[in-house]
Amino acid sequence: MPCQDQAEVDHYWTALTDDGGEESMCGWLKDKFGVSWQVVPAQLEELISTLDSAQAERVSRALFQMKKIVIADLEAAAAA
Repeated sequence: MPCQDQAEVDHYWTALTDDGGEESMCGWLKDKFGVSWQVVPAQLEELISTLDSAQAERVSRALFQMKKIVIADLEAAAAA
C-alpha cells in the first residue's frame, strides 16, 4: 500500500494491526483476517533506487531493522 507521508503510513499501520493484526518486518503486516499488506512510503523507492550505491545500502540496512517504516529514519540513513 503506497503512502504519501508518515501520517498515512501510521494511519494504515494502526488500522490494519489493531484488533488482532500482526506486525512483521520491512513494512509487512497481517490484518486481523490474516491478509498480508506492505505499508510503504513513496519516498522508499527514491531512496533505494539512487545511483549512490552506498546510500542505497544504508537505506536498505535501516529498512531491514524496521517493522513499521519510519521515513525520518530512512532519510537519516540516506544522509549518513
